[in-house]
Amino acid sequence: MAQRHAVEVLLRPAVELYTVAICGAAAALCLIAPWSLALSPALAIGTALAFLIFGAVRWREARVILRYRRHIRRLPHYVMTSRDVPVSQQRLFIGRGFHWEPQHTHRLMQTYRPEFRRLVEPTRAYRTARRLEAQLEFAPAPLARLARATRWDSVLNPVRPLPPLGGLPRLHGIEPNEIDVTLPLGERVGQTLVLGTTRVGKTRLAELFITQDIRRKVNGEHEVVIVFDPKGDADLLKRMYVEAKRAGRDGEFYVFHLGWPDISARYNAVGRFGRISEVATRIAGQLSGEGNSAAFREFAWRFVNIIARALVELGQRPDYLLIQRHVINIDALFMEYAAQFFARTEPKAWEIIVQLEAKLNDKTIPRNMIGREKRVVAIEQYLSQVRVYDPVLDGLRSAVRYDRTYFDKIVASLLPLLEKLTTGKIAQLLAPNYSDLNDPRPIFDWMQIIRKRAVVYVGLDALSDAEVSAAVGNSMFSDLVSVAGHIYKFGIDDGLPGASTSQRIPINVHADEFNELMGDEFIPMVNKGGGAGIQVTAYTQTLSDIEARIGNRAKAGQVIGNFNNLLMLRVRETATAELLTRQLPKVDVYMTSLVSGATDSSDPHGNTAFTSNTQDRVTTSSVPLIEPAHVVSLPKGQCFALIEGGQLWKVRMPLPTPDPDEAMPKDLQELAARMRQHYVEAGEWWDSRALPGLQDQTLPADLIDDFRQMATGDAPTT
Repeated sequence: MAQRHAVEVLLRPAVELYTVAICGAAAALCLIAPWSLALSPALAIGTALAFLIFGAVRWREARVILRYRRHIRRLPHYVMTSRDVPVSQQRLFIGRGFHWEPQHTHRLMQTYRPEFRRLVEPTRAYRTARRLEAQLEFAPAPLARLARATRWDSVLNPVRPLPPLGGLPRLHGIEPNEIDVTLPLGERVGQTLVLGTTRVGKTRLAELFITQDIRRKVNGEHEVVIVFDPKGDADLLKRMYVEAKRAGRDGEFYVFHLGWPDISARYNAVGRFGRISEVATRIAGQLSGEGNSAAFREFAWRFVNIIARALVELGQRPDYLLIQRHVINIDALFMEYAAQFFARTEPKAWEIIVQLEAKLNDKTIPRNMIGREKRVVAIEQYLSQVRVYDPVLDGLRSAVRYDRTYFDKIVASLLPLLEKLTTGKIAQLLAPNYSDLNDPRPIFDWMQIIRKRAVVYVGLDALSDAEVSAAVGNSMFSDLVSVAGHIYKFGIDDGLPGASTSQRIPINVHADEFNELMGDEFIPMVNKGGGAGIQVTAYTQTLSDIEARIGNRAKAGQVIGNFNNLLMLRVRETATAELLTRQLPKVDVYMTSLVSGATDSSDPHGNTAFTSNTQDRVTTSSVPLIEPAHVVSLPKGQCFALIEGGQLWKVRMPLPTPDPDEAMPKDLQELAARMRQHYVEAGEWWDSRALPGLQDQTLPADLIDDFRQMATGDAPTT
């Protein structure tokens, strides 16, 4: 029966159909030949109506069984255009699904029992059709058409193939009655973690969330959307632009892409700060702090802080190029700052310095100052004779006092990082020239983005250079943490007329492959960023990725512990699956067993030779709500969601379908086409050293011609 009993069994033949057939035949007999049942015409109509009502009830019960069996094998299509994505001011739409309860664990366990195998696994006709398609792949045309007929995706085809989603449809089919699964927007400040292996729908889930974030309006204002995409997904870029244009926000759409600097916006990661020491923290924080490297990182922090303070006093905005230039040659900055300082405080001091410089020679220069410019030595001698106190000048003075060789050694760990951030055209993006009015590429910073409620796509081109992408992404995260701290203290309109410290707006940060971008500064972002309105949605494959990036299991656990919402798609690592399953309770489920036995009689003269006994026993067993094996077997586009204080939901996301009006500007179309051409799966991108096909763009044409002539055996032309 379909109604509830102590032991629910929906996976069985629909025996109610027998009753439906009998009721239908009896009702027809009452109407056609009432005399055969000794009924008057009036009484026959009433009897037929009673049979039909009872048959309808049994048909309704049979439909529950048939629908359940159908969904166990094949789920109905679930597609949605981006225009149809529901956008709520109160909740975030995730997909369709159901709240997982103990009864679903009971139903799932039943599907693994041998007696129900024929109702769960594909039919023999289905398996035969798939084997036939494989055998007829290279057959002549008449037979090949037969294979196309079996592959016809229509309800009229009894052996049509399953959607290419893999996994076990039964994980979602055990509950045919789906509802919309949503997350209250108030829960998003608790941060959200999305885990899933390669090509199972993480980026498509990100598109679903980003679409809603771009189009959502709260109190008449849009929300800030910032997306970090290390690999470079063209479909994600297109989705963001289309949704921004659809929401009337295309004027607030920024694209920052390291792989295409000619059309990318520009960004100075150290140009804006609340305290000057933040510049040194953002740069030196990316250096290793383990073991002996910790001391070198502290030295690097100190010298960068000295340089940054001097640049600000000179009225210059710090950037990576300026800091690299002065780390390599700090003498020039020392002389420039001393000239300005003495011109402001002691105009006659410079004449004495020039006289001291004229008297210097190789014998009179102190040992620790050998290799320095004579003017630097002269300034140092003057300062040693005159009591002048200036914190910036004293810092520069202590730096130039070091032996030149020793100084180069203690900043040796800093120079490779600065080289990564200032090589080639990337320097134009990360150290923009603010005075160049002929450059059409916009310059942005996070405070400006937040005040404008803008949409930002950050493509880090990790396929070409993972080291540079990680360094840039880390700098952006560090800058964003600093801005969040400023907003938490002063609000987003600090310094503007009518500013209010109580104003908070949602700042939606989506970080794909976030383990490759994070550092120590990511922990305070997910831990304390909610107070400034930052809502982080992080996407990665496994827990091991986070631990390998941080290099410390305790810190990796600290990061994971700050995510209140967990969405887990299919994963391949058991430890990652256990992050979900270990947080779930055990439940009691009913188990049925058949017990049969026979006992011989010991009385040879008795009336019975033996007695038999058959029992159906119902017992309870304590089992986990779900097992790690179930997470490993999820189809593509499906996930388990642990949200709203530990409630477990089973969700499937809608498959995207294109809209005919989705168009992009010509330059973004070209960028998206190149990104599609060179896209590499997330599980392989770190093995790539450069994008295929980009070598020809970065080498001169004559060098390429010489290389091709050498490859063919011809002598290169001169």
